[in-house]
Amino acid sequence: MAQLLESSDPGAPTGCRGWTAGDLWFHLFLDAQRALIALATPAGSPPDRDYVTYWREWSSSDPDAVEHANFVRRVSTAMGGREAGRWWRGTSQAVLRAAAAAPAGAVLATQGHRLRLPDLLGTLAVEATVHHLDLLVGTEGPGPAPLALTISRRTLDGLLGAPCPLGWDDRTYLKKGTGREELTAEERSRLGRLEDLIPLFS
Repeated sequence: MAQLLESSDPGAPTGCRGWTAGDLWFHLFLDAQRALIALATPAGSPPDRDYVTYWREWSSSDPDAVEHANFVRRVSTAMGGREAGRWWRGTSQAVLRAAAAAPAGAVLATQGHRLRLPDLLGTLAVEATVHHLDLLVGTEGPGPAPLALTISRRTLDGLLGAPCPLGWDDRTYLKKGTGREELTAEERSRLGRLEDLIPLFS
């Protein structure tokens, strides 16, 4: 994703509805900052979420999510999106170092929940992967790493409760599964009752 930073136009639209590239870079910076805090915050009690169940309460229509989105847009507009991207790059590198040094069995606190280290890292990988695809709209930049796409697909399958019955590739699954692309009538029919679960998160 770092390769997209210098070439991206902060004012360009993205796959995240209503968000510019600059908005997304600032949001990604905040997420990296949250990750760094979580990696230094032992929970002190057993986990209450894993890399799948973490997403079950997450929706872009939630009042807190709407408030966050409005905040991100205001700050991004005021500061310029490219600078936010540079903040993200430095902070995300610190996250990688902190994650490598964290005890493998650690249970960490974030956003009112407790996750084991691998589960926390899984949620961060999914968030980054989805937004990486968002930033690729209208560009020819490099896509997410295969492992990141695999983790994201497993997460969506977990939320769906079964492997996706449609023949989507990983990128299509992520876009349709998070509501970034509309389902066709044929896809709705083939999904049956599973259609009601989509978007799996947004």
